[in-house]
Amino acid sequence: MHNRNWSRPGRGGVVLALTMVTALALAPTASAQDGANGHHGDRGTIEIPGDPAGGSRFEGIGLDEGRGTFYVSETTGGEISRGNIHRDEAKPWLDGNGTDGRYTARGITVDHDGVVYIAGGPNGIDHPGEPDLWVYSPGGKLLAKLDTGVDNAFLNDVAIGPDGAAYFTNSNAPQVFRVAESRSGWRVSTFVDATGTITTQTGFNLGGIVATGDGRALIVAQGNVGALWRIDLRSKAVTPIAHPRSDLVNADGLVLKGNTLLVIRNFSRVITTLKLSDHWTNAALIDETPTAGDRLFTTGKLAGGRLYVVDSKFDEQPVSTAPYEVVVLKI
Repeated sequence: MHNRNWSRPGRGGVVLALTMVTALALAPTASAQDGANGHHGDRGTIEIPGDPAGGSRFEGIGLDEGRGTFYVSETTGGEISRGNIHRDEAKPWLDGNGTDGRYTARGITVDHDGVVYIAGGPNGIDHPGEPDLWVYSPGGKLLAKLDTGVDNAFLNDVAIGPDGAAYFTNSNAPQVFRVAESRSGWRVSTFVDATGTITTQTGFNLGGIVATGDGRALIVAQGNVGALWRIDLRSKAVTPIAHPRSDLVNADGLVLKGNTLLVIRNFSRVITTLKLSDHWTNAALIDETPTAGDRLFTTGKLAGGRLYVVDSKFDEQPVSTAPYEVVVLKI
């Protein structure tokens, strides 16, 4: 486990003004040091644990909105931090560096019961025989560690479907895996293999994933080519989502509110806002807003009128430095 640094954040919020449909707007909150009343409307960052000597990098964020609890995954070691959206800092929750076979962690999400699902990225590739994903209780008990059974699987992101199952994307092949508990225990299966429909390209393919509120579909980003795909949850049909006016290259995290989709485009340093059609087949460009040049956001979650985004540190080479933070953007 890395040594931990509990110093105060050294940076405030980013400069971001993002127009969404129905005049919904995102803007940075003020610095945490400026807060006066103890509410996150006056804070811009939440500190997350990392190695004080430098080198920690982060990717996913999961949110239990009812409890105000969030989880952040660390790619460098696989540690998981936990915090509360009403506080200034998170604390270590799960160890990494081989704990439960986890050496890295990518996407992370929480279901309605507070169960936490973690995507392992290349964990099973870099450490043959180790799991591709994990499931934990809200109390931190390991419920399952699973291997997809698919060679070279890079589990990137995860979302909870309307059936309560967790759906994981594979960045190395056009596949989505389904994880759910059955009478005989936790099981993982290949929900969709879109070989022949989605062409695998060099780089990261399927990444961000969200479930539509009407329970009809999953929306998945293919960041290396800037594509969006609709996966029908009943028929399993995979079809492209047309977005003729928008460039979605480097699409990473997806955040869906109603028919409004935020596409967090990591190395492009842009958040693109789209309005999706009622059947999730077309997307109209609403806005493209640059994010701060000294941040690199991977994904985010919405809660209480605020967007919580992960500053990954992927852009800091060769070694990242503290402070390590989740940035809070006010709607």
